[in-house]
Amino acid sequence: MADCLFCKVVAGEIPARIVSRTDDAVAFHDIDPKAPVHVLVIPTRHVSAVRAASGVDGERLLGRLLAFSAEVAAQLGLDAKGYRIVTNTGPDAGQSVDHLHFHVLGGRRFSWPPG
Repeated sequence: MADCLFCKVVAGEIPARIVSRTDDAVAFHDIDPKAPVHVLVIPTRHVSAVRAASGVDGERLLGRLLAFSAEVAAQLGLDAKGYRIVTNTGPDAGQSVDHLHFHVLGGRRFSWPPG
C-alpha cells in the first residue's frame, strides 16, 4: 500500500533500526518505546489488522508472526525474565498504524490489567 508507513519501512523507504528480517516479517525498534525493549514485528505484505488475516493463509501468517516475535524476544535476551507480545486492532484498542503489527515488550515488570 503506497501510503502505509510500515509498508515504507519494509521497502526501505523509511529508515528503521532493524532487529531481524525474514521473507514474511520484519522486526524493528519502536521509535516511541513503552518499555526498555520495545520492538515491532510486522508482515512484509500489507495486512491491515488481525481481523484482516483470514482464511488458511491468514492463519499461517499469524502463526509465523507470533513465532517470529518469540524468536526476536529470545534474540534480545528477554526469555529469562519474560516479555509481552501485544497487538491492537482498531482505534479504541490503540492501533495507530493500519498495518498488522505485534509489539514485543520487555526489560521491566508489567502490571495487569494493561491500559
